Amino acid sequence: MKKVLTSVIALCAFAATGGLASAEEAHVAPVTAYVQENVVPWLSDPAVIAAIKAQNEKHAGLSAADIDALDKKWRAEVETSDRPMISEVLGNDLSKMLQEKQMGSEGTISELFVMDNKGLNVGQSDVTSDYWQGDEDKFNKSFGAGKDAIFVDAVEKDESTQALQSQASVTISDESGAPIGAITIGINMDAL
Repeated sequence: MKKVLTSVIALCAFAATGGLASAEEAHVAPVTAYVQENVVPWLSDPAVIAAIKAQNEKHAGLSAADIDALDKKWRAEVETSDRPMISEVLGNDLSKMLQEKQMGSEGTISELFVMDNKGLNVGQSDVTSDYWQGDEDKFNKSFGAGKDAIFVDAVEKDESTQALQSQASVTISDESGAPIGAITIGINMDAL
C-alpha cells in the first residue's frame, strides 16, 4: 500500500506541475477501496440506520430558514466553551460508535460524520465547523447521487495535522435500499 501511496503522491505532483489532469484523481481508487472494505460493511448496522431515521423524522418539517438557524447556532457554539448543541450530538450513541471506528482505524480515518436526508449532522467523531453539509459536494455528490454513491474529494493538506487528506462520502440506505443519509470519512493519505 505504501507503493500505491507513493505513486499517488507522485502523480498528484506531476499533475500539479502541468501533467495530465486525470493524474490528480489517482488517489480515488485506493481511497474508494479502503472505504468499501473498511466502512461500507458497517453502514447497514441497525444503530446507524435507526439514528438517521429518527433524525429524518425529527427534522421532516424543517424549512430552509430553520436549517440556516440551526447551522448558525452550531457555528456560534464552535467558537465558545458553552456547547449544548454540539455536546448533544457528540454525546449520542452514533457519535460514540463513530469515535470507536476512528480509533480502530490506526490513524487512517481522521474524521467521520453521518448526515441525515437534509445534510444535517446526526453523529460525528469530532466537531465539524458547521452543522449543515447539504450545500456541499460531500452531501450532494453522495446522497444527491442516490443509492450506492461514493464521492471521493481532492487530496488536501490538513493545516492542523500537516497530513494529506481526502474526504470520501457514501450514501447510506435503509433496509429497503432507499437512501436516508450519507457519511463522510476523512482519509489520512499518509496512513493509507
